[in-house]
Amino acid sequence: MILKNRTYLASESIIFDENIYLMFEVLLSHIENKVDITEDQKNQVQSFFTVKKLRKKQYLLQEGNICKCLSFVSKGLLKSYFLDEKGNEHINMFAFEGWWISDFNSFVHQEKAVLNIDAIEETEVLMITLENYEKMMVEVPVMDRYFRILYQNSLVTKDQRLIVSNSYTAEEKYLQLAQKNPEMIKRVPHNLIASYLGLAPETISRIRKKISLNKN
Repeated sequence: MILKNRTYLASESIIFDENIYLMFEVLLSHIENKVDITEDQKNQVQSFFTVKKLRKKQYLLQEGNICKCLSFVSKGLLKSYFLDEKGNEHINMFAFEGWWISDFNSFVHQEKAVLNIDAIEETEVLMITLENYEKMMVEVPVMDRYFRILYQNSLVTKDQRLIVSNSYTAEEKYLQLAQKNPEMIKRVPHNLIASYLGLAPETISRIRKKISLNKN
């Protein structure tokens, strides 16, 4: 495991090492849910990653920079978005614990990113460079299958989101999101949910008020 240079007190080092162990446990559990992986393969996988912590509102990636790493969220919450000519955010995705995030085109082709990624909450990520990613695919072949499963699921999700975006009413969009992703409704500020759904914040407020009144 490659870590940034830093001097630790003995007690601090123990806490830090325990935290890293827990971060990798989230990743390895996610992998095990998709594919069969041995203990030796788990150890190999860990060797390809570095650790990064983000403060709330801190950037993981800024538009115009090259996306050097693919990141796995072990704790916290990130958002990926682009800015229009007026400076308005258009949110592409949220990444909770157990999610991967990057500007994938920038990562694969090592071109300038068009997306920004920053932290909604204090966040911890495991990061892998393109070089290590490609090396891992060769040395741990089961990870190739793991990522193929993720990419297939991602394509299905994008198709479903396109259908929802073009054919659902504003209220239907919100209700569908609340049903499929209740954690998002709880943790993501409403103005960001509005941006993700392509709605005005006032529309989200009106829908939430209507839902609340219907419950009473």
